[in-house]
Amino acid sequence: MADDLKKMYRTVMDDHFPENLSIRFGDQELVYRKRTWKIPDDKTGEVIEKGLRYGENPGQEAALYELVGGHLQLGDCRFIDPGNGLVSAVTEEDMLQAGKHPGKTNLTDLDNGLNIIKYLMKKPAAVILKHNNPCGAAHGESLARAYDRANRADRIAAFGGCLVVNRPMDKETAELVARNYLEVVAAPDFEEGALEILKKRSNLRIIQIRRIDRLEEYRDLRFVDFKSLMDGGLIVQQSAVCRVKGPEDLKLAEAVHDGKTYRIQREPTEKEMEDLLFGWYVEQGVTSNSVLYVKDQCTVAIGTGEQDRVGVAELAVYKAYRNYGDALCFDRYGISYKDLELAVERGERPREDREAIDAATREAKAGLKGSTMVSDAFFPFRDGVDVGIRQGITAVVQPGGSLRDWEVIEACNEAGVTMVFTGQRAFKH
Repeated sequence: MADDLKKMYRTVMDDHFPENLSIRFGDQELVYRKRTWKIPDDKTGEVIEKGLRYGENPGQEAALYELVGGHLQLGDCRFIDPGNGLVSAVTEEDMLQAGKHPGKTNLTDLDNGLNIIKYLMKKPAAVILKHNNPCGAAHGESLARAYDRANRADRIAAFGGCLVVNRPMDKETAELVARNYLEVVAAPDFEEGALEILKKRSNLRIIQIRRIDRLEEYRDLRFVDFKSLMDGGLIVQQSAVCRVKGPEDLKLAEAVHDGKTYRIQREPTEKEMEDLLFGWYVEQGVTSNSVLYVKDQCTVAIGTGEQDRVGVAELAVYKAYRNYGDALCFDRYGISYKDLELAVERGERPREDREAIDAATREAKAGLKGSTMVSDAFFPFRDGVDVGIRQGITAVVQPGGSLRDWEVIEACNEAGVTMVFTGQRAFKH
């Protein structure tokens, strides 16, 4: 049984999808070409020409298509034209090390990493993703520092993840990356010596995305976004475009209730504004409902996919404490917090070791003190923002538009917290 399960994950499936695909929108047509690669099998060495390894799970056939023809304009919206491929245009030459044949989830993680990092191009940045959500994102004065911060933001979730960086991979960064287990590493280029370090992990997929240096051009380009329904139907929409370009697009929160105007009393500081923008940009790639905490242009915790806003705010706090304690434990003892817990339970380490980590984490409020709270939609009640206020946040960014905006503004003013509205929701389903 165990051998069968392992074989299932190693299997490169056939697919019966056509070589070409065309989609008509009235009298306009988009033309797509199926992508395949000639890659040596990771076990036999035999060169196999194949597209995706499999879909979201073994047993699901899947195919990747690149837009190669046609132009689409619907109303005032001109959708992205052929010739702008990123993930869909990856060639064998771009797969500097193919590792295992790529599957659907590897490429969708990479795609969402590019979707986030297109907003973070002005400084060295790193985003680590898992299950199509970021688990850590950070700027840094160097690429190595950006990666280290993103990794420490959630070492647990980063295991087996996809790393996307916006600067050429250098040896210092590669040495840090090589200490961890990742599935995919993508960069615009690789400096001398970096590839040799990364290739020590034979299963690591190392991909060069040559257009990463032009990612800012994609910020305002729309694509046709399809959602397939279980009955075979489709929902079609324009892809989202973030309207926030800079500080001028974030407005101090204000609301009118029962004839009274409620306003945030404090402007964001320069540092808070940097975190407000950084957090909102990372939010563009997070599954809703979501709440993020950001500090010094690095995610402290990311709460994703919950059904209620106060619940996801609390979940993100829990993750902050878990991640902070784990990183601190690794720094002090060289092991994860879960390994420390187990060792204490077995009597192999003194209970004081764990208590010291817990006490230090509580005292620091898991790094949440002085952080920015980010919400992809408005707070329907003040209880959501109160979760962050209790942890010491100093700033909030959210779309606004709730009937109880006034109540949330009051909660922030009582705590001396600043809050800005984006005027735009950032749901991602």
